[in-house]
Amino acid sequence: MVAPALNESMLKRAQERHLLDIRIHQLRDYAADKHRTTDDVPYGGGPGMVMKPDPIFAAVEKIRQERGAVRIIIPSPQGNLFNQTMAGTFSKEERSLIFICGHYEGMDARVKEGMPAEEVSIGDYILTGGELAAMVMIDASARLIPGVLGEPASLEEESFSSSLLEYPHYTRPVEFRGLRVPEILLSGNHQAIRTWRKQQALLNTLRKRPDLLANASLTEDEKEWVDQQQCDAIKSHS
Repeated sequence: MVAPALNESMLKRAQERHLLDIRIHQLRDYAADKHRTTDDVPYGGGPGMVMKPDPIFAAVEKIRQERGAVRIIIPSPQGNLFNQTMAGTFSKEERSLIFICGHYEGMDARVKEGMPAEEVSIGDYILTGGELAAMVMIDASARLIPGVLGEPASLEEESFSSSLLEYPHYTRPVEFRGLRVPEILLSGNHQAIRTWRKQQALLNTLRKRPDLLANASLTEDEKEWVDQQQCDAIKSHS
């Protein structure tokens, strides 16, 4: 499931340039019985199956022997919420990251009890397995590694990089179905364009994710501008 996604586009190029090393481990290869069993019925009864601890421990121990120090991540809705800050931390991690992807009703609790593993959530919903969540975290973290993206400036202007949502982007044609590119972007006045873009980012954040403004680094002029927008919005609704 994960191999096609992790070997395409940016992630593929990063691995070819040795900026990233992704290895996929099939837990069935670490099962001890002839049927390569990785799940079993839960003690105490109940629906579904539970992932067995022994193949998981065997896999992690083998990886530790090969890679040395590791940091173990378990995608789980019970974990801390993954965000851009955590992605940045993962991108700078000197240890190898191991993502253990659960299935069915989850994994035997002794996996979390018996090894230093962190539970991390990508949102308040349930997925069929942890693979999709792991791929989200890998993608978000890998693109922050220096050299992975072709244009470093792109990182600085993306949503969440400055605790603000991004400003709107436009390209040719100038007019499309009656909708025009804002005149300021055609002016050639780069200072005015920078100001417009910052204000649009502030306005976008204020309208869609006002909670992000609490952690944004704003100048006094920018704070006053945001306050004015809020006052204008209140007046327009009164």
